[in-house]
Amino acid sequence: MKLGLTGGIACGKSTVSAMLVSRGAKLVDADQAAREVVLPGEPALAAIVAEFGQAVLNGDGTMNRAEVGKLVFNDRERLNKLEAILHPAIRNRMWTQIRAYEAEDPKQLIIADIPLLYETGQASLYEAVMVVYAPRAMQAERLIARNGMSPEEAERRIALQLDIEEKRRLADFVIDNGGTLDETRHQVDLFWQEQGLP
Repeated sequence: MKLGLTGGIACGKSTVSAMLVSRGAKLVDADQAAREVVLPGEPALAAIVAEFGQAVLNGDGTMNRAEVGKLVFNDRERLNKLEAILHPAIRNRMWTQIRAYEAEDPKQLIIADIPLLYETGQASLYEAVMVVYAPRAMQAERLIARNGMSPEEAERRIALQLDIEEKRRLADFVIDNGGTLDETRHQVDLFWQEQGLP
């Protein structure tokens, strides 16, 4: 099964994906793909340089993320141009990996960890979607504790994504990560058993 895995920021997606991988699932990570497609020599990096200029490169030819961030921050048009380069490259990288895993074993669980799965219209590409859920107040608490954000910054970051309650409503499977790790693990075990995974 090809499973899209998503959730809100600080809901514990990485925790749940690690639990699934430890049981034998294969993981394809959008954040990892995003880092790979902007490595020196990659077509996406060349396209970003062509669009935004040499200033987006560090001395060693790698992308200067801070500089790119400054260019697109508060500029919707420039952000759209960046996303138009990155999103197809990331998607292609992920699907190349997914197809390779499918060729190895068509019956195995393949998880595509995509933070903005619903926001980028990719949910329909997967056989099912699992949402890792935590209440909004807990998301904010975790961001403040984990990233040292102010309450205002945490709220702003959360507001950039589709509301977690809406994601929960749209999901085929929900793992509620608002309790203890053991409670989360138990839900992952139940999912694994119900899907008849080896």
